[in-house]
Amino acid sequence: MKKIILPLDEKEINSLHAGDSVLLSGTIYTARDCAHRRIFELLDKGEKLPFPLKGAIIYYAGPCPAPAGKACGSCGPTTSARMNAFAPRLLDLGLCGMIGKGEMSGETAEAIRRNKGIYFAAIGGAGATYGNAIKKATCVAFEDLLSEAIYRMEVEDFPLVVAIDSHGNSIY
Repeated sequence: MKKIILPLDEKEINSLHAGDSVLLSGTIYTARDCAHRRIFELLDKGEKLPFPLKGAIIYYAGPCPAPAGKACGSCGPTTSARMNAFAPRLLDLGLCGMIGKGEMSGETAEAIRRNKGIYFAAIGGAGATYGNAIKKATCVAFEDLLSEAIYRMEVEDFPLVVAIDSHGNSIY
């Protein structure tokens, strides 16, 4: 199991291979379908995004409200394939990678390879485990979307598997 501290640099990304188990620590952002549509609206208008895209990792998830004493409630991954329409453009604009559940399209896999990015698979049904690894969660955009808003999260030892590496290899 490799311990990874964000942000990732090119050398570290290139050292990761499909099938590697990792414990990720650092800053990630959540965004699901609705948030992606709004991100694209901002991009199409030439407006500034509510988080730095360059080098960022987006977690395809919608966090549940935090119980007392916790930064976040359950926060399991959503199906990544729904983001295939968005991922290639975001990768081309500097997104470092994504975290989600399930296979991505060939076009997205090619964009990951082309941009030397990465796609991590999270375990479906392990939302409580992921919620416990979130040490801080702050809504940074689209609060009206509730759990589908964009959250900036500080994670510690977030368990993942490299699903598609920067060389184009895939566990799928």
